[in-house]
Amino acid sequence: MIDTQYPVGRFDRNAPIHDAQIPHLIEHVRLLPQQLADILTGAPIENLAHTYREGGWTGLQVIHHLADSHMNAYMRFKLALTEDHPTIRPYSQDAWAETADNQLDADFSLMIIRGVHKRWHAILNAMGPADFDRTFHHPEQKRDFTLRTTLGLYEWHGRHHMEHIRICLNA
Repeated sequence: MIDTQYPVGRFDRNAPIHDAQIPHLIEHVRLLPQQLADILTGAPIENLAHTYREGGWTGLQVIHHLADSHMNAYMRFKLALTEDHPTIRPYSQDAWAETADNQLDADFSLMIIRGVHKRWHAILNAMGPADFDRTFHHPEQKRDFTLRTTLGLYEWHGRHHMEHIRICLNA
């Protein structure tokens, strides 16, 4: 039986991310928009109205959340690369999932994801090993994050939510 809350398992924030893993993680950033588009191609779009689990978001909300979340991740990378240990601004993902734009067609968020990932991929490819050790502070979590860990988190995040979307589409 699949764990519908964490279908790819939980992300381990304490697991080290080594330099040798970075190219794979960067490649996932490049591939995610097409993988998401492939999942949606020919799928019964009305199934995006289903939730992936009791109390969970609809598939459509998950797609819009990916756009919101990955835009914020991209901005966190830019801040950490251009400022010395910036404090990022958190946001309420649950409140964002309820805004009116989350009723729009999934294609609008897919366009955002394509553009953000194209730009994010360009930045990631230009980064050297030391750049991945740059940090930002997350005030809600009261902890610092390296870009290395953040890249690992968002590689996981993309896989995690693509599985949620698959569950919705197969409902």
